[in-house]
Amino acid sequence: MAEKRQSGISYETLMRDLTARKFSPIYILMGDESFYIDKIADYIADHVLLPEERDFNQTVVFGADITGAQVVDLAKGYPMMAEYRVVIVKEAKDMKGADALEKYMEKPVKSTILVLCHKNGTLDRRKKWVGKAETAGVVFESKKLKDYQLSGFISSYLAGRKATIEQKASQMIADHVGADLHRLTSELDKVLISLSANDRRVTPEIVEREIGVSKDFNAFELRNAIINRDIYKSNQIINYFDKNPKSGSLYAFLPLLFSYFENLMVAHYAPNKTNEAELARHLDLRSAWALKDYIVGMRNYTAMKTLQIISKIREIDGKSKGLDNPNTSAGDLMKELIFYILH
Repeated sequence: MAEKRQSGISYETLMRDLTARKFSPIYILMGDESFYIDKIADYIADHVLLPEERDFNQTVVFGADITGAQVVDLAKGYPMMAEYRVVIVKEAKDMKGADALEKYMEKPVKSTILVLCHKNGTLDRRKKWVGKAETAGVVFESKKLKDYQLSGFISSYLAGRKATIEQKASQMIADHVGADLHRLTSELDKVLISLSANDRRVTPEIVEREIGVSKDFNAFELRNAIINRDIYKSNQIINYFDKNPKSGSLYAFLPLLFSYFENLMVAHYAPNKTNEAELARHLDLRSAWALKDYIVGMRNYTAMKTLQIISKIREIDGKSKGLDNPNTSAGDLMKELIFYILH
């Protein structure tokens, strides 16, 4: 009997079940973060069946090439000399006639594992076939990580490969690469290969060498200089970026600064900003290290100045996209913004 799954199942829980071979007859994998969808689908493709069982019992199709009725026909087949039959529909968003799945979802074949990969968006859970799939199996939503979650992801990814990372090094990678987890893990794998067997700690120097981010002139150091209202250091970094555009650009650090000042505004109006534990909870921060930036920021930037900075960042963002800006370069816009923030 298929176990009813709760909505909101986590990636870790889902993978724990898969590795324990606790399979569901239906997996709907949807959301804006393709990394987790690919990881789950690839695990099912590689581990449910033995290699010699896959020719007759595993089918991988693309949504644009198949209809919902045809998926049902595939799912209703029985395994040949194997315990399971696996049907994986990639790019299921392009599949026509998905409503034809409804009756199958009411009573799925127990020996079939049907996987629908719906990337770049979510299905309407009010659709009958989606609700019935959730009752009979698993509906997993893969969400993009927020900027503040990237350092935790980096540390966890490296810990799973018996490596650790210094906080600054972690932030350097997060700021440089961003929230594309496929690219992020590719860069982390590059760093892991460079580590020796007896020293598995990632330092800013290693990040500088392997990923090409300067340990002194990067988005992390710029953010830190701005938080501390260090005019000299901020201008040093901006001038470095202007001469070395591959090291940092307006487009890379605008979201970073917007996120910081947006949270700083929240901190200014927190119910109990004198209590550090309460303030950390209000900002949904996971470490005292992160909270320090907001305590310093509240000292250096009033709530009114913070609001003005947020407005200026929006203005510069618009100009960087050509709005009311006939010819000002990205470098000059970057200098204009930093001057406005610091003065």
